[in-house]
Amino acid sequence: MHFQQELISWYSLNKRDLPWRNTNNPYLIWLSEIILQQTRVAQGLPYYERFVEQFPTLSDLAKASETDVLKLWEGLGYYSRGRNLHATAKFIFDNLNGVFPSDYDSLIRLKGIGVYTAAAVSSFSINERQAVVDGNVYRVLSRYFGVFDPIDSTLGKKIFSKLANELISEVDPGLFNQSIMEFGALVCKPKNPDCMNCPVKLGCFAVLNDKIAELPQKSKKLVKKERFLNYFLVQNDDKVLVKQRESGDIWQGLFDFPLIEFETKSIDFTSLVPNVFDDNKIENFKLIKSYRHVLTHQLLNVQFFKAPNINSTFIADNKLIWVSLEELVNLPKPRVVQQFISGYLEI
Repeated sequence: MHFQQELISWYSLNKRDLPWRNTNNPYLIWLSEIILQQTRVAQGLPYYERFVEQFPTLSDLAKASETDVLKLWEGLGYYSRGRNLHATAKFIFDNLNGVFPSDYDSLIRLKGIGVYTAAAVSSFSINERQAVVDGNVYRVLSRYFGVFDPIDSTLGKKIFSKLANELISEVDPGLFNQSIMEFGALVCKPKNPDCMNCPVKLGCFAVLNDKIAELPQKSKKLVKKERFLNYFLVQNDDKVLVKQRESGDIWQGLFDFPLIEFETKSIDFTSLVPNVFDDNKIENFKLIKSYRHVLTHQLLNVQFFKAPNINSTFIADNKLIWVSLEELVNLPKPRVVQQFISGYLEI
């Protein structure tokens, strides 16, 4: 019990004052957990505040359009989270009388809510004894107890889940969950952990055996797929051509410009004239800006070109629409497209 008590004592003195810690409302806690998935607190906090301001209740979120939700989500990445957030709110509003569930068994059945999120919401809202195991918890447990099983393996996940559930406090499980997560975020960090000021360093396997850099371990090495995306900015007075991205690829539901993807970095526009572009010579395409945009599983090489005209057949086939610059501002867009617009278009 020394380990648990030390972390709770440390937490009581060092915890950050975060708005979702001052409520037991499962809707608000769920909102914070979805926003903070794969996102640092410093980045997620402004999004949380904006979502609470615009959608203070579940019914407000459920009644919103997906486009409005994705616009508010713009720049946060992992847009499936935003879509699932909206879909779950609508489901609860339509099928559960608008009452957000707080127990683990009910939460785990909802779209976009996995084992971790269900445990977090249930323990933080009703103090249900469910251990949370996120990246911070994996790291703390792996280092302190000397667990070398890969955290991304099936066996490793079972071992860490079993260990976390054995450790969790019976009296105040929510407090212990908050404590170990915060400790991992502020002290037992991935790089340069603050071992000198660690309250449990005397019992830590990694400190005693000089294994801090080796723990936790992963078995899978992520290989990013490289893609080459070429956008064409086509303007007609104060209007531009855009398209809403469909399912089956990144950025579903967001809006971007006419796009042609090549398999390699080399670009040959010859085949695109005149099939795509009306009465244009290759030299008429002006390269405006290039970016390298990194996603979790993909490395995007993105180029933006100024294109004078586009064939009407191409427009029909790709469901392109004209929007005003003012309308463009209010549409949800991928971060790299928003970055280009902010630096190039005066809107």
